[in-house]
Amino acid sequence: MFFAAAAPAREFSLVAYNVENFFDADGVAAYKDYQPATYTPRHLAVKAENIAKVLARVPDGPNIVVLNEIELDQTPESSVKDFPAWLDSVNGRKLADMAADPTFAGLPAEAWLLKALRDAGLDGYHVATTDEKPGPYENGRGTAIRNVILSKFPITSVRTHPTPNARAILEATLDVDGRPLTVFANHWKSGAGDPEAEAVRAGNAETLRARLNEIFAADPNADAIVAGDLNSHYNQKHRYRAIGKTGINDVLGSQGNELALRRKSDDLYNLWFELPSNNRGSDIYKNEWGTLMHIILSRGLYDQSGVQYVDNSFRVLKIPSLNSDVYGRPVRWSRSKIPGGFSDHYPLLVRFRTVEDGDKSRWMPLSKPSTEETGSDAPLRVDTSAVDLFAAASKTSELAPATALRDGSFDGRVFFVEAPATVDPRGFVHVNVLGDSYDVFTHDKDLRPKIRDRAKADGKLAFYGELGTYRGRWQFLVHGKEWLPPARETDITPQTPPGE
Repeated sequence: MFFAAAAPAREFSLVAYNVENFFDADGVAAYKDYQPATYTPRHLAVKAENIAKVLARVPDGPNIVVLNEIELDQTPESSVKDFPAWLDSVNGRKLADMAADPTFAGLPAEAWLLKALRDAGLDGYHVATTDEKPGPYENGRGTAIRNVILSKFPITSVRTHPTPNARAILEATLDVDGRPLTVFANHWKSGAGDPEAEAVRAGNAETLRARLNEIFAADPNADAIVAGDLNSHYNQKHRYRAIGKTGINDVLGSQGNELALRRKSDDLYNLWFELPSNNRGSDIYKNEWGTLMHIILSRGLYDQSGVQYVDNSFRVLKIPSLNSDVYGRPVRWSRSKIPGGFSDHYPLLVRFRTVEDGDKSRWMPLSKPSTEETGSDAPLRVDTSAVDLFAAASKTSELAPATALRDGSFDGRVFFVEAPATVDPRGFVHVNVLGDSYDVFTHDKDLRPKIRDRAKADGKLAFYGELGTYRGRWQFLVHGKEWLPPARETDITPQTPPGE
């Protein structure tokens, strides 16, 4: 394998992102939720554009993107052979218009994403995908989604590592300015607390571990990154003690003692240990934070040769008023009649640098290295009690007249709404914002008559509401009594927060 002479040192970034089922628009899908009756060209366009909006918030754009839940194209005869040439051919065309054009329907999901990324100013990606084919696994279940790697660095080799009854692991070797870097994209079996699912995840881990052993046998300090949705928590072995042997901790060897890499007693380090334990979370299940997404580093990313980790650069890409709601929860992708939202997982972001001296015998300096190894047993609960609602809310009165509130990017955002209000014959309350009607709803039965009476009496409302849809209708959801400030006689400006 040939690599060019090493270029001067520089920094670059990698994002791992489970985008929650991104499918093309040809209507041929292994999941019933992505048939034409429920998944339209508009869904595709909003989904692609929203993924791009999140990735565009990475400074200078991510150089490498590890993606999960990209549709395994069920009509591979319509694939794109030359992505750069195809992108050039559709320059200037709107993605939404293309999605509605039947001549483009069969294009694979990764083509649509590349188009959305170029339109968002992110361009120049090479593409690596697994070579899986449509059809059933050994257990008869259909193959529906796969892993994809986008890289602004040249991709010098691609390998697919199948595992029985599981999505294949994707391996890509990148030429990072003359320095080889191996990236593994993973999406293991779901059901983190399920012992039967853990057996399948152990199979994924065995496949990956065997390949890593080959790489490290040739070079113990090889630069390698394991990324993606392992459907396991960083502390899986301790969080679910009854499971027994776990794929991530026991088979793969993911652990949290950063200094163990120097002693060569361990060869992998899980970056979740870079964060305080109360900040570890990228997804939510049953009101508990999970760490199903991972970026795990090899020993070689800590030496003074090739590619090197930028110490303490790991973070969860949680963007308030975009992919994160007022409570800090992921704004999920919506499969309702009106598309919107992002994903049930936050992306993970990490930075690396290239180094010039080529010394594999010296280690990079570390600031407060983790020696935690395993992590705590108790799951982290979602806390909605300390939210500063008044600081978090945007004001509808300050929106530009041309703001497209219904383009999907505002779903889950909390607004202070001050708008004309009406009550229909059924007693339902509606407000008019930017010329469109929105329902006003609350699950609090005691609050409903207060909202209705105020709308009837004043012909206007001032309240805090979370924007979203329900059964195809747009609405502002009022979560509690503090979301309805006391009425003022002279205006409907926001109230002073309590205690000020």
